Order: sequence, then structure tokens, then C-alpha cells
Amino acid sequence: MNAPDQEPRSGAGEPRPTVEEVLLGGGRVHTRRDVVARTGVTAERTAQIWHALGFPVVDDDARVFTDADVDALRAGERLIEAGLITAESETMMARALGHHLSRLAEWQVSTLWAWMSRGPGVPGHGGEPVDHAAALLPEMERLQRHVWRRHLAAHAGRMAAEGQGFVPAGPGRPVGAAADGPTAAGEGTDVRELAVGFTDMVGYTRMTRGLDTAELGRVLDRFESLTGDVVAEGGGRVVKTIGDEVLFVCDSASASAGIALELTARVEEEKRLPKVRTGLAHGAVLIRFGDVYGGAVNVAARLTGVARPATVLVDTAFAGELAGTAAYELRALRPVSVRGYNRLRPVVLRPRRRTGAR
Repeated sequence: MNAPDQEPRSGAGEPRPTVEEVLLGGGRVHTRRDVVARTGVTAERTAQIWHALGFPVVDDDARVFTDADVDALRAGERLIEAGLITAESETMMARALGHHLSRLAEWQVSTLWAWMSRGPGVPGHGGEPVDHAAALLPEMERLQRHVWRRHLAAHAGRMAAEGQGFVPAGPGRPVGAAADGPTAAGEGTDVRELAVGFTDMVGYTRMTRGLDTAELGRVLDRFESLTGDVVAEGGGRVVKTIGDEVLFVCDSASASAGIALELTARVEEEKRLPKVRTGLAHGAVLIRFGDVYGGAVNVAARLTGVARPATVLVDTAFAGELAGTAAYELRALRPVSVRGYNRLRPVVLRPRRRTGAR
């Protein structure tokens, strides 16, 4: 990737670094053979990690690696030597990092490129684009590092509150693993009892036919902003958004019920958004590198698919968790047949009406 101004040169007559060199912290100077020689990691292993990060495997003699690539591979080896991860889980970690960070990087590059294309003389932009990209990159890194550490602290706080203490390393157990936490299902994973929610926009496909790309972008931005705010306010966590759908989890059924009903109410007030529907389920959930899997996840998705607009459906396990809760009303519906479940019993969740309310 080159800057809009092709290879601008400094006053001293030397070529300025390209945008790629600025972002990578240096040029592509090493071959895979060089990386193997400098790190002691086999060529097969380096290719496996590189591919897991989401990049195409290259020939051993192609100069595509930087000094920073070598340092990163060494860092991974130090984590293995410390016993924090294994060689096998390093590949899974690389795949998870590549998957999540590639989306962030795509958005950031689009923003940076649009800014650079404004050219000198435009407010907020002066001098050479590459110089400004180099100046702004540390600020972007500082923001990312801060948010990452805040989320580390938040997750650590939740584990501490649940009594998942740290124990010494042992055979097959990474250093610091919780006694009944990640190692219960394998490295990088955890099994917990959680409430899972799916919320999607009803009639999204039909709606998109009448919108141009700018309008569609505004609708999606508003949907993601609203759902993110409500989930955070309710003490939940957004796992991911997939177009017109958001997947979130909560530690308790009551908290997720409040989130689902609040989402429904707020969207009703939004003229720019179609109605939403939500499915909630409760049970054992496999947490693996930031994503969630298991029966509760599948049931929540199926319930969303059969829910009416502006309705929240829960499964019987979830309803059992709310039994005796004064804030909600529950009404069982007839069993339905959905993919993977022949007799899924939906239960309608509503806020309990106040005495005397019409």
C-alpha cells in the first residue's frame, strides 16, 4: 500500500517511507529462511502461525517479513516457555487475534485513507500525508492499549467475584489458570452458566432494498450503538454483531431479561429502525477465544427466528431462572419444531404491569 503521493522524497534526497513501512515499523527485509534462522522456529511452524493470522503463505525466499514480525514470533515463544500457552494453543490464539483485529484494522485504514486523501491545505491536515500517519499511529495504539487493558480488568474482576481463584501450574495446566475455569474445556476456553441473547431487526432484508449505502450505514451504526449501550448499561457483554443481529451474554437471566425488554422499548421509539425481536436461553456455554458456543446459544438463535416483532421469547430453562421474579410476566406457548429441536417450548417474556395500569 503506497501513499496517495507516490514515494515522496525528503529534502535530503532520500525516499520517504511508504504508508506500509510506517504501519509495519519498517520494511519487508526478511525471508522465511531468515525468520527461521533468527528465531529457531521451524519453517512449517512459522507458516502455520502466519496463515492462522489470516495472511497467505508465501515462498521461503520471498522478502515479506519485518523486524517486528521476528520480534512478535519471539514473544510467542517466550509465552510458551513461560507455560502460559502451548504451541498448539498459540495457533488458536493467532487465529482469534487475526479474526478480531482484521475488522478493526479495515475500519481504521479506511478512516486513515480518507483523511490522507483530503490533501494539504484542508483543516486538520498539513504537510506530507505519511508524516501525519506516522504521528497519529502512536495515538491510535495508545487508545487500543487502554481499551484492551480496561477489558482485561473488567473480565478479571468478574472472575474474582465468581471465586475463580488462580492456582499453580501443573501437568496440562497453564500458569495462572482458574481451577474450574479455562482448563475445564481446553486452553483458551471456559465453560460457564450464562444467559445468551440474540436480537435482530425484523424485515431487514426488505428494508435494505430501499436504502442507498449511506442510509444503510446510518441504520447499522444506530442499531449497533443502541444495542451496545443497552447491553453495557444492563451489565452484559456484546459478543458480536452480524449485520442486522447482535449476540450478547449476561451472568444472570434477570439481567439479560432486562436488557432484552429495554432493547425492545428503545427501538420502538426509534423511527429509523425497524422493530426487533429477541430470543433468550440459559445454560452451560463454551467460551472460546471471545466467542460462545453450545446448546443455549443455538436455542436463543432458534427462538429469535420464531419470535414476533417487538417480542422476547425465552426457553423453559431461562423461565425457570426467573421463577418468582416480580418484575416479569411469563406465558408458555405451544411447542414448535425448528432446526435441531423437534419440540422447542417458547415462553413469552413481558414486563409485569403495575397494579392499576391500563
